[in-house]
Amino acid sequence: MTNDNHSAILLMGASIIDIIVRPASPDVFETGSSPAEAIMMSVGADALNEATILAKMGKQVYLETVIGDDEAGRYIINHCKKNGIRISDEAVREEYATGINVVLVQENGERNFLTNKNGTLRKLRLEDIRMPFPECVKIVCFASIFVFPYIGVEELRIIFSQAKAQGKIVCADMTKCKNGETVEDMAAALSYVDYLFPNCEEALLLTGQKTVETAAEKLKAAGVDTVIIKAGNRGCYIRNDRYSQWIPAIGNVTCIDTTGAGDSFVAGFICALFEGMELLECVQYANECGAKSVQSVGATTWL
Repeated sequence: MTNDNHSAILLMGASIIDIIVRPASPDVFETGSSPAEAIMMSVGADALNEATILAKMGKQVYLETVIGDDEAGRYIINHCKKNGIRISDEAVREEYATGINVVLVQENGERNFLTNKNGTLRKLRLEDIRMPFPECVKIVCFASIFVFPYIGVEELRIIFSQAKAQGKIVCADMTKCKNGETVEDMAAALSYVDYLFPNCEEALLLTGQKTVETAAEKLKAAGVDTVIIKAGNRGCYIRNDRYSQWIPAIGNVTCIDTTGAGDSFVAGFICALFEGMELLECVQYANECGAKSVQSVGATTWL
């Protein structure tokens, strides 16, 4: 049972709109027109994806983000209201345009992105995250380390240390490091993280290692309590003081779109963790959520 005094989950990160095209053929640049089986609009970006999934799973969710004062921003606000996601009026900024990504999905489910560099995707700053966090929050999750140019290691240290000082469980997802950062550079922030969710490429790049196992060791040595490396159809690898092992992926899955698969994995893990499940149960449920995600077009439509 969940303690009523810790009844919520808080996500921090980007919130945008995805325009998803599947399948997207490079022939369009020669022919001028190309048919697609599906073209759809949905909410997107790690934090909003995870918030949406957790809300649909029945959790009370807070979202710390920034969006523009425009039609795309209002679409996101209405989405949050419809799904019971708590988003502050302060998230809306007149000076920004809400980020819109065009997601080009290949036949095999892999993706390419067209992004608006002037949109809100990378605009989040430390001052946009209201602290201290609400007392009712049990878990805080920073949805993507390395996405935001204005949130570096010191800003992350401030966020994570504040959460730990309040007795919160700290989770973090990440993307590829963009400025040559090393795991040693990030240790001041990572040492506060209870659960870290890089994928293989991200973990290897940050640590300079050649294997998932040694990358996990480096991240653990930097102070992360539990490292969970997402590895697609290989499953995931977990490393903490008790476990150093691979957890196989769900079998017999037809992948049509990997958009949001990692977000579904993380949201599934957080949901199970919130419910008090043991680590291996959390990872198994996360694998199941990721597997369901790749069988649908879009990040959250599988729900």
